[in-house]
Amino acid sequence: MHQLSHADVQAAADRIAGLVRPVRVVPGGPGGVWLALEYMQHTGSFKARGAVNFLRAHREAGTLPDAGVTIASGGNAGLACAWAARQQGVRATVFLPVNAPAVKVARLRGYGADVRLAGGEYAEALAACEEFAAASGALASHAYDHPLVAAGAGTLLGEVHRQVPGLDTVVVSVGGGGLFAGVATAARAHGVRTVAVEPENCRALHAALAADAPVDVPVDSVAADSLGARRASATALAAARHRDVRTVLVPDAAIVRARRDLWEEHRIAVEHAAATALAALGTGYRPAQDERVCVVLCGANTDLTTLAGADGAGDDA
Repeated sequence: MHQLSHADVQAAADRIAGLVRPVRVVPGGPGGVWLALEYMQHTGSFKARGAVNFLRAHREAGTLPDAGVTIASGGNAGLACAWAARQQGVRATVFLPVNAPAVKVARLRGYGADVRLAGGEYAEALAACEEFAAASGALASHAYDHPLVAAGAGTLLGEVHRQVPGLDTVVVSVGGGGLFAGVATAARAHGVRTVAVEPENCRALHAALAADAPVDVPVDSVAADSLGARRASATALAAARHRDVRTVLVPDAAIVRARRDLWEEHRIAVEHAAATALAALGTGYRPAQDERVCVVLCGANTDLTTLAGADGAGDDA
């Protein structure tokens, strides 16, 4: 396992400079809560950072094959990979579960990716992707479990830190742990604490900490399309073992409420994965009165009709 370092994150920041959008940070309400609007990133999520870092590092090393790049994804990592591949003039083949949101599939094809649907969840799409890479010679990327991908994701912390003087804590959602591992590594270098938030029924990081090793977990959450990894990366587990990291579980009802509140109070439309981080405030994590907290809103590739319809039914359940 590669032990992610702040030097890796700094190298990624240099590599992707000018190729991704710097994150915008805005006040999020009363007290010291700020919102990092990373959902405004290229392709609609933080994943663009890791994808650019991954491809540019391989181009620098001369290890980009003619067969292009391939990745398995719940959607956002595939979008980022396809977008970055198009920017670099590289072919992209993206594997998704058959239940991936139609909006993500359509956008992938819009980026010119060869989209292949395989299995009912991320793990099955990943197996199909690995078979394809072995047969075709394509460079296999990963949605979260790669040091270049995690380091790229971590670059947003430095941008947040520069905009929020005295930042105490950063709050991030966790699926497989790429964003968390990168952000926590960078945050530690700046003396900032990290709160890692998972849905109650997508608890790969919690399970890894309990078992002291990455283990498979069941996946069942309103945020599973983005946070539904069956296991956390070893890099994420290593980052979570530090004393400056706290892990929190939140119920789906709180995620739905947080997403609805973002829309009703700020006119911010994000996916459930992004709302998961915000749901932790007051549901498992209560900041101190003078604590300066930044919540990362990590993605917005969502069906906007659900903000006014079906998913509100369980708000008070």
